[in-house]
Amino acid sequence: MLIGLPGAGKGTQAERIVDTYAIPHISTGDIFRAAIKNSTPMGIEAKKYIDKGELVPDEVTNGIVKERLAQDDVNNGYLLDGFPRNMAQAEALEQFSAELDKALNCVIYIHVDPESLMERLTGRYICRNCGATYHKLFNPTTVEGTCDRCGEHEFYQREDDKPETVKKRLEVNIEMNTPLLDFYREQGILHEVNGNQEIDQVFADIKKVLDSL
Repeated sequence: MLIGLPGAGKGTQAERIVDTYAIPHISTGDIFRAAIKNSTPMGIEAKKYIDKGELVPDEVTNGIVKERLAQDDVNNGYLLDGFPRNMAQAEALEQFSAELDKALNCVIYIHVDPESLMERLTGRYICRNCGATYHKLFNPTTVEGTCDRCGEHEFYQREDDKPETVKKRLEVNIEMNTPLLDFYREQGILHEVNGNQEIDQVFADIKKVLDSL
């Protein structure tokens, strides 16, 4: 399982893990869509809530993940991403993954301090004229204040990228993740990796953990 705050690089590392170890990437968003498309019992149940714009209850989410873990392509391993999100889901996962003989044996926490994440997540800005996307730290304009593509000078930030929105998102995620980190630390399966490094180095550290299992 991968855990980390928004912007910590989970998506990038998830791709590398599934490519290197040839295991399915189980992301809750993807399996929800598949379960609904295939009209599985849990997919039909989830659709009722999604159609009304409501949050899908834990028992339905748990049921959809259990349906997915029961499939044969995860017999040699799997990567969980975006689940469990709370202690009720973590406890349910422990129970049904053990029943299926596919218990979680490693949780990788990509740790990046919130200050760095604020810089990463609030640095994006967009040219109002042509829509070109830039980042203060990682991809600034060649000439400050001038779009490389169209030469215009007016930029804006999406609501999602504004500091107050990002700060709130990080706070919510810290609150959500802390009990999960404690839970898996107590079980001795939590491995912390420094996410404040180059992408290749982060993956090298993750690989070291996975190869040692």
